[in-house]
Amino acid sequence: MIDLAGWLSYASFFLVFASAYAVISLGLNLQWGYTGLFNVGVAGFVAVGAYTSALLTTPEAAGRLGGLGWPVAAGWVAAALVAGVVGLGVGALALRLRQDYLAIATFGVSVTIQLVANNATGLTGGPFGVQFIPKPMQAWLGTGTPWTMAYLALCLAVLAASYHALQRLIASPWGRVLRAIREDEDAAQSLGKRAFVYRLQSFVIGSMLMGLGGALYAHFVGFVSPEDFLPILTFQLWAMLIVGGAGNNRGAVLGAFVVWGLWTAAGGLLRGWVPQSDQARVAALQVVLIGALIAFMLVLRPRGLVGERLATAKREG
Repeated sequence: MIDLAGWLSYASFFLVFASAYAVISLGLNLQWGYTGLFNVGVAGFVAVGAYTSALLTTPEAAGRLGGLGWPVAAGWVAAALVAGVVGLGVGALALRLRQDYLAIATFGVSVTIQLVANNATGLTGGPFGVQFIPKPMQAWLGTGTPWTMAYLALCLAVLAASYHALQRLIASPWGRVLRAIREDEDAAQSLGKRAFVYRLQSFVIGSMLMGLGGALYAHFVGFVSPEDFLPILTFQLWAMLIVGGAGNNRGAVLGAFVVWGLWTAAGGLLRGWVPQSDQARVAALQVVLIGALIAFMLVLRPRGLVGERLATAKREG
């Protein structure tokens, strides 16, 4: 007999994570897909958002700063703003670099943020992380499936608002300048466009979405630690964007749901096949499988499932 309640609970749980990743993927798509900024430090900006909201909304805790008890909504707004400020600082220093040099710089920033989270015990709780992160609506709905479904609805609303706002931005003259800079920065500058300013604006807005996605994740799990923001998270998010299709917000969202579905399915299957003594290797095998998927997509569909060419063709049609 099918356990409908169990499947509904698991589906809601899965979709909450996918929705949070989709918000982050939208931010990465703005940076890379539309502006050509090779950010390999995504996990760092997600961590900034998660810790900011967690520290501001949790109850007071001995031996740790923060614990201000703010409303969750205020924590989410602060998460986006602080991640944007960090993005502004990083972008002001690093965006004059190009491609692989920018990737190295952003990766270094991400590792630095993770190390600070792991060692600044008085602020982040160190390796023990931040606990008792409040979950919105839990006081009315409890901790079961009804709350998970309500939080899913909230995450989907945030995702829809983020998607709609980005679509409006990309369709505006500002978005057309971003694409012009991505294709030929010298030509855009010759027309009087200040490329660095536009690149910085794109980097900041993308970082804000990453921070917001981190906050969505933190308030669903109720606990964050430095182990949640290792470089593997950046790999997952880049896989989502590549598979879905860079330069198209629909592709960024679709890729998040597809890759997260494959990641969780692969994990479940491997745990069933791999002997108990070798379970620690399952995570490495998941990475191998997603890496093979990326290679497969790059060969057969280099623009992803819903790439930019398809989006352009539909607009022209």
